[in-house]
Amino acid sequence: MSELKIITTSDGSHSLLNTDINETYHSTHGAVQESIHVFIKNGLDFLLKQKQLSEINILEIGFGTGLNVLLSMQHAPLAGKRINYTSLEGFPIDIELAQQLNYPSVLTTPGAVAKFEGLHKMPWNKEVEVQPDFYLTKLKSKLEEAELGSKKFDLVYYDAFAPSKQPEMWTMPILGNVAEAMKHKGVFVTYCAKGQLKRDLKSLGLAVETLEGPPGKKEMVRAVKSGRQ
Repeated sequence: MSELKIITTSDGSHSLLNTDINETYHSTHGAVQESIHVFIKNGLDFLLKQKQLSEINILEIGFGTGLNVLLSMQHAPLAGKRINYTSLEGFPIDIELAQQLNYPSVLTTPGAVAKFEGLHKMPWNKEVEVQPDFYLTKLKSKLEEAELGSKKFDLVYYDAFAPSKQPEMWTMPILGNVAEAMKHKGVFVTYCAKGQLKRDLKSLGLAVETLEGPPGKKEMVRAVKSGRQ
């Protein structure tokens, strides 16, 4: 198991440092700021403005600290519809470590402490209604071993470690499996803006946008599945 250390990022929220690969789980310029900007504002909010959906199916690559799930839960009542959230994680963090993370106090959402702890305590590989109209399935699996299905997801949060640290997560076969799992006009968002990623996504039939990044990062990527692949 990699050694993980809690760090405090520039917006006051915690992240984790994986000392084996010297990589953090979130931006050191602000963990919460980054997740809101990349995944909520340019992912979930964008999807809701573009499509009239009776329910939303989200795939997250990298459950990690659980921050993206917590933020999506916080935002879910504004969507006014059922959200089915599937999150993959090959190397879950210990509950004792998760309990030390300060996201509930930073977000000051009513009941956030219990909700956040509940995310980490809930069983793996089982769908659980974690709040009204929000159904979470945590899959304890590496992405390359997961069965994602076909044309299932409306939105993908691609939150793997950076290509320089975890290159196997950014290969064409892996990205191809993720693209296949997306519905027509499904949305893919990630903090990464590497040229090779953008070229690969385009070759998989996605229309790629380079957007302004979160604080401390120049760019990010959003891609929409434009064909009927």
